[in-house]
Amino acid sequence: MYPDLSYILHDLIGTPVDNWTSIFKTFGICLAIALFSAGYVTYIEFKRKEDEGLLPKIRIKKQDRDKLAIREAITNGLLGLFVGLKLPYVFMNFESFKQNPAGAIFSLDGNWLFGILGAGLFGAYYYYTGIKNKTEATTEPGEYLIAPHQKVGDLMLLVGIMGVIGARLFSVLENWDDFVADPIGQLFSGSGLTVFGGLIVGFIAGYIYIKRLGLNPIHMIDVAGPGLIMGSGMGRFGCHFAGDGDWGIVNNAPTPSWWILPDWVWAYDYPRNVLREGISIEGCEGIYCNRLAEMVYPTPIYEITMFLIIFIILWVLRKRIKIAGLLFFIYMIFAGIERFLIEGIRVNPRYELIGLDWSLSQWIAVGFFVIGVVGIIYILVNKEKFKYENQMAPIVTIPTGSVSAP
Repeated sequence: MYPDLSYILHDLIGTPVDNWTSIFKTFGICLAIALFSAGYVTYIEFKRKEDEGLLPKIRIKKQDRDKLAIREAITNGLLGLFVGLKLPYVFMNFESFKQNPAGAIFSLDGNWLFGILGAGLFGAYYYYTGIKNKTEATTEPGEYLIAPHQKVGDLMLLVGIMGVIGARLFSVLENWDDFVADPIGQLFSGSGLTVFGGLIVGFIAGYIYIKRLGLNPIHMIDVAGPGLIMGSGMGRFGCHFAGDGDWGIVNNAPTPSWWILPDWVWAYDYPRNVLREGISIEGCEGIYCNRLAEMVYPTPIYEITMFLIIFIILWVLRKRIKIAGLLFFIYMIFAGIERFLIEGIRVNPRYELIGLDWSLSQWIAVGFFVIGVVGIIYILVNKEKFKYENQMAPIVTIPTGSVSAP
């Protein structure tokens, strides 16, 4: 397996493991690919709906130069705080940073003196340049038009950040006892993410942003379905190749005679897993030299397969369905079924309620399924209202200051 880039390069070109390239963790690389792929699918769907006349141009009023400068100073001051806080810490603790970059970034450790200095310098610089800037902002009245797809980058950045936060918070809920024992350590740990948490919080953040743009959310949720499935599938590659603990229960059953796929798809021991769980690998070199003591179901592979199938179904249906919102609720049903089934063979804490011993994700999966069914029924009952020909919207105007200039 490949916990970081150094192990990938070791197998490809023979370079040593655990060198400086180990700061690029496999899960992080796959997470970036997941965000990019979801963004690309979303971009394509934005463009298609624009061409069909379902998404109007957005009329944005130019902002007052002084107000924009203050906002830029605050946001970039926060960036300066982060850079000043973490950069000296990384240089002074590079070996530990190599092993767990996310843990170092999300922890409270750092040089607060340099952080405050960085915040002041960044804030002052961007305030001064904002005041001097006469092209991107103006005190003169005016407005300009942009196409909705021009905001996909901002949307995906927001959804990505809030998705990671949501995934971490839901992971805390799934491991509540660990959180109670070490609240700060668990909250700011770089490990442990729950997909449903990322989907829910990221979706809410994206929905609010779309509303602020003045676009019709019913079309945006249709766009979200294929993108979310694509991103989830790409992210699961990182779970598998890094061996981050997102595997299944022990599978000691022999490979069936009818099984036509490789044996490791039936049961796998995740050598060199990033958690360093299990027993030592004889003759292994490097930091990550453990494999699981017993074979388990490689559930990320199963999820990747199911996500791919769901994506193909949604991608085929997206041009055939002419009722707004229907595609998204179909996605909700598929996502709920997929997650409920896979949780049956995954390692996750269980919570007994009304006689059912399910994981938190299974309870959420049932909620996804129910919302999907109810949503489809509601839309079909009121389908005249949601037909595409009744969804055409004029150009909208949004409040001054609610969206940045592109």
